[in-house]
Amino acid sequence: MCRGLAGIVGRRIVSATLPRGRVRPVSVRPAAAAFVRRLAGRTIVGVHRRGKRVVIEMNAVNGRPREWLVIEPRMTGLLLVVDPPTDDHVRLVVRLADGPTRQVLFWDRRGLGTIRLVNDRGLETACGAAKLGPDGLAVTGDELAMRLGRSRRAVKAALLDQRAVAGIGNIYAAEILFRVGIDPRLQCRRLRAETWERIAVEARRVLAEAIRLEGSSIGDETYRTADARPGRAQRRHRVYGREGKPCRRCQTPVERIVLAQRATFFCPACQTK
Repeated sequence: MCRGLAGIVGRRIVSATLPRGRVRPVSVRPAAAAFVRRLAGRTIVGVHRRGKRVVIEMNAVNGRPREWLVIEPRMTGLLLVVDPPTDDHVRLVVRLADGPTRQVLFWDRRGLGTIRLVNDRGLETACGAAKLGPDGLAVTGDELAMRLGRSRRAVKAALLDQRAVAGIGNIYAAEILFRVGIDPRLQCRRLRAETWERIAVEARRVLAEAIRLEGSSIGDETYRTADARPGRAQRRHRVYGREGKPCRRCQTPVERIVLAQRATFFCPACQTK
């Protein structure tokens, strides 16, 4: 998402609107009037990522300090620079001054996403060390062992804890554990230091590969890139979404269970306790 928005850096915001539809509203702070007033006239100076949040940095202007637009897409949120899949589910429209990209949209079918406009202190509160653990693209085995090594939680559920490690979602947690050969139900406290190191290595590899392939468009393919193309990472899934199909490594049928209220896929032969 951040790479798809790279072209908006240096552009001035003309206006912003928060469309009101008949669908479930997303969470927006501050209130609408203050939100749109504070965005207007700003220039976008950077697009960043904090875990699974997109952070758009805006300049200081007219004596006002810089601010940050923090969007957490969650399950069905999209950031787009082209027309949306539907008009009803457009939650934010940011109109830009003259240039090839005229607007940025936040679209969210289920309304689970969040939109925050914050100052430097608010950014630390929303995305700082107290809120998010080390990034999954750079996490080490020692960091995982320190944060999760004594936990009684199932390792799959623990990897989804953004305070422990930021950026790993349900799809990629399943793929990481398959590559390591660990049963997703295994308690964290039973893992050795060398196993945490293997998990960290595969986390970095799996996430980097998924970014290179522009994400996973699964099911009804709701997820799209900023210019509305489907991702390609789903073509590399070893277990996620493959219930009943043969494991790509050993041909044993992939199983699906529910773990911590999330669908979990694994190979019972390759992933042992």
